[in-house]
Amino acid sequence: MRILITRPQEDALRLEAKLADLNIEAVSAPLLEIVYQHGPEVDLNRVQALVFTSVNGVRAFAKRSSERQIPVLCVGDATAREAICENFEDVKSAGGDVSTLSTLVKAEMDPSLGEILHVAGRHVAGDLAQKLARAGFIYRRDVLYASTKAQDLPHAACVALTNKAVDGVLFYSPRTVQAFVKLVERSELTDALKGLTAYCLSPAVGHELSSGLWKDIKIAANPTQESLLKLL
Repeated sequence: MRILITRPQEDALRLEAKLADLNIEAVSAPLLEIVYQHGPEVDLNRVQALVFTSVNGVRAFAKRSSERQIPVLCVGDATAREAICENFEDVKSAGGDVSTLSTLVKAEMDPSLGEILHVAGRHVAGDLAQKLARAGFIYRRDVLYASTKAQDLPHAACVALTNKAVDGVLFYSPRTVQAFVKLVERSELTDALKGLTAYCLSPAVGHELSSGLWKDIKIAANPTQESLLKLL
C-alpha cells in the first residue's frame, strides 16, 4: 500500500516512520508550512493553565517560554505527548476534540483562579472560547504561529497522481483539504482522485471533500492519529 501524506514537514517525518511500521509506503507532499512567531516571553501573569489544540501550539510556546510547571490541557494524545517531550510537568489529554477539551478544562480548572491561555495559530477550529466563556472562564488566545498554504502542488504529489502511484491520501485538517483540492484542480489532476481513498481525521475534515471525486471517503472513529491509521 502506498499513501500520500500532506502534513507539514516536521510532522510528515514522524508519520512516515509510523507508516513504515505498518509496512505502508509514504509519499510526502506537505501542503502547509508552519511559521513560528518571534517575540517576547509569553505573559503568564494571570494564567492558571495552558490549552493546546495542536502539536504546533506546544512547539510555538516552547520557543517563547521556559515555563514548564504550569498545568497543560491538550486536545488529544499526540499533542499531550509533544508537551511531555517539551518537558512540561503537568500534562493531561482530552483524548478527542474541542468538546472533550472544554469538558476537561471545566473538570480540572476553577474559573475564579485565573485565565485559560490557548496557544494557537491564526486559524482555529471549533468554539472552545464560547464553551469556556459559558462556563465562566476567562479565555485568552495567543497567536504564536501561522500555517501558510503551498502555492503549488508539490512535485511528489504531481508525480504520484499522474502515474497513479498511490492508493489514498491522509488528511488531518479542513485547511489541508482545501489547499489540496485547489492545487489538484489547478494542476488538472482531478480525475486522478477517482481511484483513490481519502482517509480523514474527523467528520469536519471529510466535510470538505466531494464524494463524487473519490473512490471512497473514510472517517476515523475518533479524531486521533491512532484511530485514523486504523483505517489503513
